[in-house]
Amino acid sequence: MLKAKLGMSPIAWWNDDLPELSDDVSLEECLRQSRSAGFTGMEQGRRFPSSAAEMLPVLKKADVTLCGGWFSGTLVDDSIESNKQRIQPMIDLFKAVKAPCIVYGEVGRSIQGDRAKPLATKPKLSAAEMKAYGGKVSEFASWVEAQGMPLVYHHHMAAVVETEPELDAFMASSTISLLFDAGHMAFAGGDVLRCIDKHHQRIRHVHTKDVRMEVIKGLDRTKESFLDAVIKGAFTVPGDGSLDFEAIVKKLSGYGYEGWFVVEAEQDPKKAPPIRMAEIGHAELMRVMKAAGYEVIA
Repeated sequence: MLKAKLGMSPIAWWNDDLPELSDDVSLEECLRQSRSAGFTGMEQGRRFPSSAAEMLPVLKKADVTLCGGWFSGTLVDDSIESNKQRIQPMIDLFKAVKAPCIVYGEVGRSIQGDRAKPLATKPKLSAAEMKAYGGKVSEFASWVEAQGMPLVYHHHMAAVVETEPELDAFMASSTISLLFDAGHMAFAGGDVLRCIDKHHQRIRHVHTKDVRMEVIKGLDRTKESFLDAVIKGAFTVPGDGSLDFEAIVKKLSGYGYEGWFVVEAEQDPKKAPPIRMAEIGHAELMRVMKAAGYEVIA
């Protein structure tokens, strides 16, 4: 039987890009709430300690493990060396706490954190630029993984690798493992199941982000930004949105994927209380995991 672990992202409690969409809770309370909903992992957030000596006792007390974390990469513009220097402390920390991977998110040229820049103005790479970028990311990933820490690439709205064709081109020009995020791909207009068919051999981490398609379809992408979409409620947890996670998880199980399924759904905690969202997301994931033949590891 395939084995899966269920984790959550603290972005439901504290949003690093939109501080106004944050619940005033401590790290300990965030971990307690997610664990009470059934999640055994939590991705890194801004309120986490930066040393293993501080982090491990907090995680142990909450009975959770660190199941990943975002690195803001800038390889599209900056040198491999400068990115190596910035990620090294993260590699050391994540190895010490036995995290499964570091998530590479490209922020170079990205408009994901700028409310003044509409979705339609997202950066685009030429075929030659994408090929060069893929090679650069591959070299960087090989260096990180040589230290014993897997690196996975997060395709993302408003960044240089957003759409399905962009993901296809990036995957063709790189060797890095993939973090597949159903919500971001659906938002970008891609076919979620087709993407899994094409890239399943490289999927090493999964974000189970759901979307509200009625919100996404109502956006004016020439005027509204990625953050505007978040504020309007474009994202939510499995079981509360438009995506068929039973089909998504069955597709992944059909290719033998094992590992983490992480709920990452940024929205207004006043409108969508994180503990309630965690409970809805966990219940739906447990339902679809069973349907797909997974044993969920506690």
